[in-house]
Amino acid sequence: DVAKKVRNGKETDPYQRIMVGLSIFDVLVSLFFSFLGTWMVAKETGWLWAVGNTSSCSAQGFFFSFGLFGEILYQAAISFNILLLIVFGWKQETFSKKVEKPMHFIIIAFVLVFAIIPLVYETYNPECGICNTTVLWGKCSTNDEGKLCIVRGNEQVVTVIRLIAFALILIVLIFCTVVMVWVYLHVRRQEMRNRRYIFGGSNNTENHRESRRIRKILFLYTLSLYVSYGPWLFAVFIGGPISESISDTIFPLLGFWNMLVYFLPNCLKYQRDHLGTWLVTAYCQVLRPQAPCAWSPSGMCADQKEEVEDAPEMNFAKFNTTNEQPATDPVDPANNR
Repeated sequence: DVAKKVRNGKETDPYQRIMVGLSIFDVLVSLFFSFLGTWMVAKETGWLWAVGNTSSCSAQGFFFSFGLFGEILYQAAISFNILLLIVFGWKQETFSKKVEKPMHFIIIAFVLVFAIIPLVYETYNPECGICNTTVLWGKCSTNDEGKLCIVRGNEQVVTVIRLIAFALILIVLIFCTVVMVWVYLHVRRQEMRNRRYIFGGSNNTENHRESRRIRKILFLYTLSLYVSYGPWLFAVFIGGPISESISDTIFPLLGFWNMLVYFLPNCLKYQRDHLGTWLVTAYCQVLRPQAPCAWSPSGMCADQKEEVEDAPEMNFAKFNTTNEQPATDPVDPANNR
């Protein structure tokens, strides 16, 4: 979507660029965890389809950690962007000049250091069919055959990394929840003000309408985070193979849920323009790629998918309701009947 805007000469805003960063990290998680999976695990482990070695295992662990914590922080960046726009009345231009570049640098630097530390201490090792931050146990060099020792990795590094990971996920969940509630209450107060005041002009009314749409989008982004990482936190506290299997299946889907939320406004617009269309059909129309005319035989371009324009909701980030001021005194609704 962003590439299409760049190709068509349209400007992108920080919200869309944050989504690009989030998508990149989502792809890393899906590629190295779900797609490659056991392929990169050392074949000596005996896991199904394991054909890798120690180097491939370390590479998988590095990119998996890099992508995992990058997508979590960019998820928080979405909420942070919306918070400043709606509650504090920032413009996207202000966010771009003051916050965006340092934000991208801090996120990438943090996750890079976070992923490099286990690599330096050789702490990316096989665990349940994937290479993760853990130690590798093996036979000790002593004559005691029943005793196992750490043959690769650092147990202290594992403990610190897992504590930071748990705290990071929990903090991001709390932060996104607080932002969602904060934005909801802010927009709700604007609704109460609308009942008491008449605003000068239609722009304020349109801004307020867009802010209400933001409330729904932000709720869906937060919900996708809970759906993906809520089971993981549950598995940490409860444990057990069943809960761990469920969490390992669900959390890589965060990028998929975010994709659905990001394109939801366009799909709803498509439904309004084509009455009777199911939401699933609208997603298929919006997401289906459009083949270039140069690749199709003469006369085939007429049968191509029609270009689906961006819905107004896609521009929600430029709206805010903080600076709305009443243009007149409170009006009694009875006098306007």
